[in-house]
Amino acid sequence: MKKLINHLTQWIRDMVFSAELKGVVLGMSGGIDSSVLAIICYRAFPDNMLGIHMPCYSDEQDSEHVQQIADLFAIPIKTVVLNNVFDAAISVLPNNLENPTINRLAQANLKARLRMSILYYFANQLDYLVVGSSNRSELSIGYFTKYGDGGVDLLPLGNLVKKQIWELAHSLGVPNEIIEKPPSAGLWPGQTDELEMGISYKDLDHYLINGSINDKIKQKIEVLQSSSKHKRLPPPIANLHHLLNDR
Repeated sequence: MKKLINHLTQWIRDMVFSAELKGVVLGMSGGIDSSVLAIICYRAFPDNMLGIHMPCYSDEQDSEHVQQIADLFAIPIKTVVLNNVFDAAISVLPNNLENPTINRLAQANLKARLRMSILYYFANQLDYLVVGSSNRSELSIGYFTKYGDGGVDLLPLGNLVKKQIWELAHSLGVPNEIIEKPPSAGLWPGQTDELEMGISYKDLDHYLINGSINDKIKQKIEVLQSSSKHKRLPPPIANLHHLLNDR
């Protein structure tokens, strides 16, 4: 774990310096992934790193956990409450009255995209890169909001499955109450990653590492991978060479 931490720390530095910028900004949710990443980012840039906590009708426990990490590791944070911004946007947007599930998902994605905008505002102000906390498990099945938490400059944890994030958290000294709480994007009350994905991280990690799992779970994973393929690829560009060359 020590070698991995040191490698990630130096990698973040190298990416920032290669971009000729000064440091990093990241969203802190109070969850395990952003807590691990915040600690590593602070190691990389103790004087040029900022954590942004952006509650939007969020669980108060999440804010307490963000503050706990900030206090334990001397991480500088700013809190930007998005309740009023979210309400203002919702007030001028249509609702699908026939399908509350679609409404809930659209509003959850709006929260994630508002947070992305705030992170880039700070990044532009400070000449920083935006660092995202998505891990390999989430990325593999598209469990992120396109141009929301997926809208970042760097993904240091993108090659680590969830099990490895838990191991990193223990090694870094993340408090047990953060490590042990059910992973959640905090997008609506009672929301958890595993309930929304329909599979456990344990099963997903096993499949990603070993390439095998029982057929029922494998089918679920493959459906998620197929339906989210567009999230992991750059926008397609129409091939017009045959038309343009005729002119």
